[in-house]
Amino acid sequence: MSGNSRHSESQSLSTIYGTYADVLFVLFPFLVIFMQRLWDGQLADVLLRPDLSIAAAILAGLAIGKFVLGLVSDRDLGQFRERIVFFIALTLFVVLGPSIILILSILGDREVPGFVAFVQPVLLVVSISLYTTAITISNILTRASDEPEGGPEREENQTQSARHEPLVIPRRSTNGEAS
Repeated sequence: MSGNSRHSESQSLSTIYGTYADVLFVLFPFLVIFMQRLWDGQLADVLLRPDLSIAAAILAGLAIGKFVLGLVSDRDLGQFRERIVFFIALTLFVVLGPSIILILSILGDREVPGFVAFVQPVLLVVSISLYTTAITISNILTRASDEPEGGPEREENQTQSARHEPLVIPRRSTNGEAS
């Protein structure tokens, strides 16, 4: 495995860890709420409360932000611009809109229908998938716009020519003077 592919693999792995750390950070308050409801004996009501829809809406908003970041990061997207706009519309239509409607309907005074217990987890999973896709697309586009014009070969030559001597730290001598 070459050094460049190893670096790319390491960068992709870091992106995956960072993405799922974001997801866990968003879901953490809802985990606390879930544990409190479990403690209170209200486990059956967890899926009929708006918590999962709120989490899905937050992740959908983050995904839209990342898609927009991907759009503005590179002006020369060509055919890919329409695909990113499609993902923004998909996120709005499939996750954000239904999540907001469910939040408002659940918080209303009406009886919550049973299908909500199925729809909310599905919305959450779809929003996590779209957020992961948005992060990946945004990172690919920002890496492509940061890459020098000569491509990876030119970048490798630049990094080899830009290598400097490591920092030399003066050592103390026995009589207290730096050498």
